[in-house]
Amino acid sequence: MKYYILLLLGCLLSLSVLAQDANIRGFVYDEANGEAIIFTNVYLEGTTYGAPTDINGFYSIPKVPAGDYTLICTYLGYDTSRTEISVSPGEILNQQIYLKENSVILDVVEISAEKQEAKTEVRTSTINVSPKQINKIPAVGGEPDLAQYLQVLPGVVFTGDQGGQLYVRGGSPIQTKVLLDGLTIYNPFHSIGLFSVFETDVIKNVDVLTGGFNAEYGGRISAIVDVATKDGNKKELEGKISVNPLMSKAVIEGPLVRLNDDGASASFIVALKNSYLDQSSKIFYPYINSGLAQSEDPDENIGLPYNFNDIYAKVSVNSRTGNKLSLFGYDFRDNTDFPQVAKYSWKASGGGFNFVIVPNKSKFLIDGKFAYSRYNIDLAGQTSSENRNSSVGGFNFIVSFNNFLPNGKLVYGLDAAGFRTSLLNGISENNRETNNTTEIAGFLTYKMELGKLLLEPSLRAVNYASINSSQLEPRFGLKYNFSNTLRFKFSTGRYTQNLLSTKSDRDVVGLFTGFLTAPEGNLSKYVEVSDGQYELEEVKKNVQIANHFIAGVEVDLTKRLNMNIEGYYKDFEQLITVNRNRIFSGDPVWIVEDGEAYGVDFLLKYDYQRWYLWGVYSLGFVTRTGPSGGGIDAVATYPPHYDRRHNLNLLASYTAGKNSDWELSMRWNLGSGFPFTKTQGFYESIDFSDGISADYITQNPSEVEVIFDSELNGGRLPFYHRLDASVKKYFTLGPEVKLEVVGSVTNVYNRENIFFFDRVEYERVNQLPILPSLGITLSF
Repeated sequence: MKYYILLLLGCLLSLSVLAQDANIRGFVYDEANGEAIIFTNVYLEGTTYGAPTDINGFYSIPKVPAGDYTLICTYLGYDTSRTEISVSPGEILNQQIYLKENSVILDVVEISAEKQEAKTEVRTSTINVSPKQINKIPAVGGEPDLAQYLQVLPGVVFTGDQGGQLYVRGGSPIQTKVLLDGLTIYNPFHSIGLFSVFETDVIKNVDVLTGGFNAEYGGRISAIVDVATKDGNKKELEGKISVNPLMSKAVIEGPLVRLNDDGASASFIVALKNSYLDQSSKIFYPYINSGLAQSEDPDENIGLPYNFNDIYAKVSVNSRTGNKLSLFGYDFRDNTDFPQVAKYSWKASGGGFNFVIVPNKSKFLIDGKFAYSRYNIDLAGQTSSENRNSSVGGFNFIVSFNNFLPNGKLVYGLDAAGFRTSLLNGISENNRETNNTTEIAGFLTYKMELGKLLLEPSLRAVNYASINSSQLEPRFGLKYNFSNTLRFKFSTGRYTQNLLSTKSDRDVVGLFTGFLTAPEGNLSKYVEVSDGQYELEEVKKNVQIANHFIAGVEVDLTKRLNMNIEGYYKDFEQLITVNRNRIFSGDPVWIVEDGEAYGVDFLLKYDYQRWYLWGVYSLGFVTRTGPSGGGIDAVATYPPHYDRRHNLNLLASYTAGKNSDWELSMRWNLGSGFPFTKTQGFYESIDFSDGISADYITQNPSEVEVIFDSELNGGRLPFYHRLDASVKKYFTLGPEVKLEVVGSVTNVYNRENIFFFDRVEYERVNQLPILPSLGITLSF
């Protein structure tokens, strides 16, 4: 089969070389700072020839007949660029474009880059998130963050303010790959759950793919969050300093080699973020107690015992032809101390480089990424037996070749990764488990336009060396532009994954997550042999597998109001999890279960001038079938703890004032209750560690244990709802100096949303109460 693929690629290369039509390509930049402008439109006036820019700001218009043209570039908020060009037969013309920001938004601009992309890209279950959108949401502590914006996206479920995680369309956190400039981030959220490791002012764009993604992405079976960062100002030094009761931050960027007339430059950007919530919460919010912490002094206020700090730095070098090399590194740390309970901390660090190469005499664009990262997590309990440690680290390398064809685009490349996982005091008899593995994948994606029909077949082939398994992952997407205002879309695909999490999907609060790769040897799965009777049967592949089916419709209800409806079904064919039925040491530690997630997401969006409105309703169903923990061969179909049936998010932002120097934002979230297993009773635990010599008659019980209901996750917690609001005021202190003051209130009407329930103490612990804050940001 590989010979046919090589032959096909050879033919495509030959066609590219022999073609006599011209090719116009280049990059689009912001004239003020030299940053690439992504997803904008470039076209030849009076013709049908045109193309959008990609994540690098690159555009390519192929198969252009020789002649004289006017090259036009339009982008909302910028003056239209018009450039007179001439092309000869077979010529490859490199034309860079610089756009000047326009403070006046003209009503005559009807075609936005977003609308154009909707007609030229399949992008099923894909949402672009920009820093502008992130800043629209009422910010906790006055500091907008990607973690808060992700919560309002279709299909996304957030489980809590403290230790909360994001679950995407039925997938657990380990089944969502989070990327930072191509580097895998194993834990993107801090313990408080309200802040991510990503600094908003460094972000260029975020692609959130909730399912049905093409073969360019792999290694996860549910979703992708792809974060790309800015290069830094190429013309002048600028910065931002921010302070609020929860945290402070500083961002500085500028030129190392100032952007000159021929387009060459070098720039940097550095971001530092530090939280002092563990100390400030005692001063500003003395009424708040995390509920997880206990003090020897009952009168002592523990507050919110969370603190973190993040550092990110990047240097970018750009040539006049658009070639680029970026070097980046990061260090993220998180510490949580629950007195008399446990200390929890993690550290993530790494670095790497990415590059873009635009060969002079070729119609290709080559981009690649290489990075190394390491993540280490520790949990120190009250006894040594409660201590936990896990780490995962290694490299990943991706190189892709982009060939721009007359009616489409061919992308193919190589994706290789090698990593080491380690787990101490995990789920087996071994004190520490260590695994080493490599994954090598090749991918091929062909995006073609056939009139109103867009097709995107793709294929990914991956080899998992540690378990000696090779997998083919075919994927397919299409979109049909029925009219200028109505589009239908569909995507399907097969996805596999090797990385496992030792955190049970039944844990609601557990902060510790250990990492391992799929175990070697034989794995088994419960198969129904008769009505209600199950037997273990060996599976053929030691990987996790899911199949996605997604269909949707996009409707432009008006020029400004857009609606997107998507129905989805995810068949989790194989999920490797801890065996809940394990009683004896000879029982298997790992077991394979299956599951499914299905539902429908509705999205309404209005974004024009002073108003930004966003409404999302998600109806979802998630089930798993596997060991129930009720004894040997006990099997149940149950909803995992993050199965939220209804989820509604409403977001509104209005810019007021003659100079647009006021901004008012509100967000309301309503979610149905999560499932939980009910309590049947309690019993006193007796220590039989001495075997038959144990004095079970006179000894005092070591602790109280819970007897759970036989129906796994058969109960439902109360509905969750919360209103957040913020007001921003902008002050101009000088030509280049601005001050931003933000007043925000989280949980405006002080809703008591349940966090968890201590069954033994019979005590309810709620999530965060009303949380007012005032933040100040100075930009220069």
